[in-house]
Amino acid sequence: MDGSGGAAVAASVLIDGNRIVDVGDCAGPEDCAVLDCSGLVVAPGFIDLHSHLDLQVLEDRPEKIRQGVTSEVVGNCGFSPFPYCGDPHELQEFASGILGRPDGWGWSSAAAYLRAVETGSTKMHVFSLVGHGSMRIAVAGNSQQSLSAAEFDQMSGFLEDALSAGCAGFSTGLMYAPGSGAGADELEHLCRIVARTGKLYATHMRSYAEGLLPAVREQIELARTTGCRLQISHLQAAGRKNWGLQQQALDEIEAARHEGIDVEFDIYPYQCGSTLLTQWLPGWALDGGREALLERLVTPDTRSKILHDTEQSRAQLWSDITISGVGNGRNAELVGKTIDEVALDRGVPPAEAALDLLVEEDGVVNVVSFNQSEDNLRQLITHPLCSVISDGFYVKGRAHPRLYGTFPELLGKVTRDEGWMPLAESVHKITGKPAKRLGLRDRGLLKPGYFADLTIFDPASVRSHSSYEDPDREPQGIISVIKDGRVVYGQCS
Repeated sequence: MDGSGGAAVAASVLIDGNRIVDVGDCAGPEDCAVLDCSGLVVAPGFIDLHSHLDLQVLEDRPEKIRQGVTSEVVGNCGFSPFPYCGDPHELQEFASGILGRPDGWGWSSAAAYLRAVETGSTKMHVFSLVGHGSMRIAVAGNSQQSLSAAEFDQMSGFLEDALSAGCAGFSTGLMYAPGSGAGADELEHLCRIVARTGKLYATHMRSYAEGLLPAVREQIELARTTGCRLQISHLQAAGRKNWGLQQQALDEIEAARHEGIDVEFDIYPYQCGSTLLTQWLPGWALDGGREALLERLVTPDTRSKILHDTEQSRAQLWSDITISGVGNGRNAELVGKTIDEVALDRGVPPAEAALDLLVEEDGVVNVVSFNQSEDNLRQLITHPLCSVISDGFYVKGRAHPRLYGTFPELLGKVTRDEGWMPLAESVHKITGKPAKRLGLRDRGLLKPGYFADLTIFDPASVRSHSSYEDPDREPQGIISVIKDGRVVYGQCS
């Protein structure tokens, strides 16, 4: 399966060095090493278009390569481990809940981070976006206020430097402070810079719940005005009462595409998502960073207003939100419990329990939330504009199973067992399609001249064994992974 979405063919792939030199009825030299793939699928190495393993890709961890992933895109949702000015502490405080480590990291520029990746990552090809939230932290701290002219110019310079240094694009996280403070003029100016380079703009929109349609329209208008290439990250209608909004959101995206706007989206093959518990709080409560939030949470009048605003805007039931990680470990025994269950144990209302947990864990509580219906997930993941992603990140507790099993889950349960789409289409959504979104001309397909990144899997047995209760499980059916012509996982002969 060459990654194009076309039907499978019986063929050989000839590799010389780090490149594919022939595909078809070909034979190598007499002393050529042979990997017998009879009865298996040979595909391009999988590309994860959206992950948050910005720090872990430097550690050669096995979770992604054993799924068949050879390339991944970090720096999503406005979070990147660069840039910072002076002291990286504020950047670390902002991004640690998503990047999975409280301190001991940070790069002053995109160029510095990309150099570290180039010298430190052997298992994975890493492509990084530059995060809008991180840039805002660097120029103005954790404030949602409008930027001054000088701050605005400095942030524009950071973006131009990052794209020139080799970043694959730009990301926003408009549900997270301080990115939530960005107005139309700020985003338009930055997206014009991205458009000039032809690189990708990926957005975690302002809302995936009751504000889904205005959020989609804002991003489409931004792409229309600036000409940027728009990737809507993890599109979904979150919360049971909002499931009916999805069709209209897709209609508007399709209409924009028909108009000539370069817009696509992505999603992971699970009904549950994972994020920070603070995402359910009103945006104003997060202004100024973690210390300011914690002070508000213990000030009675302010806490009362936070409780009111949280309950007014909450899309999910508290029983739909499960604790997956905690900041300082004081409540480690609560991992795996819903907010409702914690509230019942403590004899307090669920919203009170949620705020108490944030205070006790220094503002960092990771959660898994039940977001969407199976019908909606099927509609999204089979849509021709959809790439499939992991959106995976590490937590101090129990990570979402998508970190460990996204790609085998897609190929096994979603494709083979449920029959949602043909296998060649699923392969396309994790190879040729994301490669095209990134503008990669020599990855994502099995073609002569392309880099020799290949994943070989058994279509009859491939599956994920990861669960919400026990996520860190090695998948089944990924036989071999080849990166740059070398076997880096599985069988080598």
